[in-house]
Amino acid sequence: MSSRHVVSQGECLSSIAKKYKFNDWHIVYDDPANADFRKRRPNPNVIFPGDQIVIPDKKKKEELCATGKVHQFKLPGTKTLFRVVLKDPHGKPYAGKNYKLTIKRTDPLEGVTGADGLVEKWIPVDASEGELTFWPSGPDASPITWPLEIGHLDPHDEISGTQARLNNLGFNCGPNNGVDGPRTRAAIRAFQKKYGMQVDGIVGPATQQKLLELHGS
Repeated sequence: MSSRHVVSQGECLSSIAKKYKFNDWHIVYDDPANADFRKRRPNPNVIFPGDQIVIPDKKKKEELCATGKVHQFKLPGTKTLFRVVLKDPHGKPYAGKNYKLTIKRTDPLEGVTGADGLVEKWIPVDASEGELTFWPSGPDASPITWPLEIGHLDPHDEISGTQARLNNLGFNCGPNNGVDGPRTRAAIRAFQKKYGMQVDGIVGPATQQKLLELHGS
């Protein structure tokens, strides 16, 4: 019998699917019982605490095999793709820079940013904390390190989601607390001014679209 799951902060569809022993989050997201949820959250990568998701019944799968022989079955692994683009204060990508991605309970993942400043690594689906270190001036210079809260990005139409995107783009809102206070409105005005928009401190459709365009989700 199907059940219902209430999303908590830091959860994503991949981690929820793993919790209920599904190898693919699409099985949960695409279930007909979640039609309303898909309409509310068309981007499956960004869900919100308090969202309710129907967990479908697991279906039995059978494989035909010859008797009297030993057979090996390989189950698909489940991982989540971590992606972030690193840019300087002027919006220029940090290309070809060494980085180290450290996820709790896993070995560090090292690499070099792409021409567009992209960091891209597969990480465990239930990863929720980590740290990203990179060397903007070369491997012998001082690094910059950011703490990571994986799966904590709220939808763009929530105040906390706006705050997170502004903070990630360098417009300091303070904590992503969902409070539309003076600090958040000041950050919105700074963002609007920089990108030649109407400066009113309100996240209307144009400001929201620009935030999504620059942030990527």
